[in-house]
Amino acid sequence: MCTDKNIRLIIVSGLSGSGKSIALHTLEDLGYYCIDNLPIYLLQAMANELKQRPDSIYPKMAVSIDARNQTDDLHHLPNLVRDIREQGVHSEMIFLEAQDEVLLRRFSETRRKHPLSDEEHPLSDAIQLEREILEPYLSSADLRIDTSRTNQHELRDIIRSHMDDRGPRNISLQFQSFGYKHGVPRDVDFVYDVRCLPNPHWEQELRSLTGMDSKVATFLASSDRVQQLKIDIITFLERWVPIFEEDGRSYLTVAIGCTGGQHRSVYLVEQLSAHFENSGRDTIIRHRELS
Repeated sequence: MCTDKNIRLIIVSGLSGSGKSIALHTLEDLGYYCIDNLPIYLLQAMANELKQRPDSIYPKMAVSIDARNQTDDLHHLPNLVRDIREQGVHSEMIFLEAQDEVLLRRFSETRRKHPLSDEEHPLSDAIQLEREILEPYLSSADLRIDTSRTNQHELRDIIRSHMDDRGPRNISLQFQSFGYKHGVPRDVDFVYDVRCLPNPHWEQELRSLTGMDSKVATFLASSDRVQQLKIDIITFLERWVPIFEEDGRSYLTVAIGCTGGQHRSVYLVEQLSAHFENSGRDTIIRHRELS
C-alpha cells in the first residue's frame, strides 16, 4: 500500500458534549475543510474523490460522525476506514469522550438537548445508549481523548500537536501526571503507579510545593528508588515506542499517578519529558491536577 501523505482524511467522533465541535473548529484553523455529521455511506465517495483529485483545493478533509447514523453503518465504520487506507488515503480516527457526570453537567449548563434523548430516553439513558452505539468506533480510534478534565484550550493544544504537519516526524509522547484520589484517566496508553515512592507531602516545608519546584525535585532526586523507577520507565518506553511507530501510531500517552498528583507524578513527568525531548522526540506535558 502506498499512502499519499498530502491527502488526509480525519474522522472525528465521540460522545455528545465531549468537544467534537471544538475539535472540528481546531482542524478548520489548521487548514482542513470540515463537514459536521457526515452520513457514513458518503464517506467512501469522499475518499474516492480525494484520491482521484490530489490537486484539489481540499486535500485535507475532516468530518465528524455521530450516533445519529444508522447502527449498522457504525458497525461497518472500522472496516470502511481500513479499506480507505488501503486505497492510499491517509486516514485517522479521533474519538472524544467524557465521564457521565461531566456530560450531565455540561448539558445542564448549556441547556442543550442530547441528540438521542426523547420521551423514552432521558438524558442519562441517552448518554449510555450513545456509548453503546459508538463502541465499534472507540475500539478502532487512533487517538482517544477524555475531555472530563480538559478545557477547550487544552483540547485545542492536543489536537494541534497531533495534527502538526511540519514534515515527517516520529511518534509524539504525551506525559500526564494525575492523582489517584481524583480518578485514573481513561484516555491513556500506559499508566504507572508511583505511590510506592517517598512522598514529599510528609515533609512540612515541601507540602505546599509541587514536583516542578526545585526543593521537591532535590528531595526526590536523592532517592535511589525514584531514580530506579525513572530508569525502568525510560527503558520500557525506549524499547516499545519504536514498535508502536512501526504499527503506524503517531501519538502515545503515558500517565504517571501518585496520591494527589502534586509531587511525585509531576516530578517524574518533567523528568521523562526532558529525557525524550533531549532524545529528539516531540513531547507534551500535562499536569492534570495542577491545571
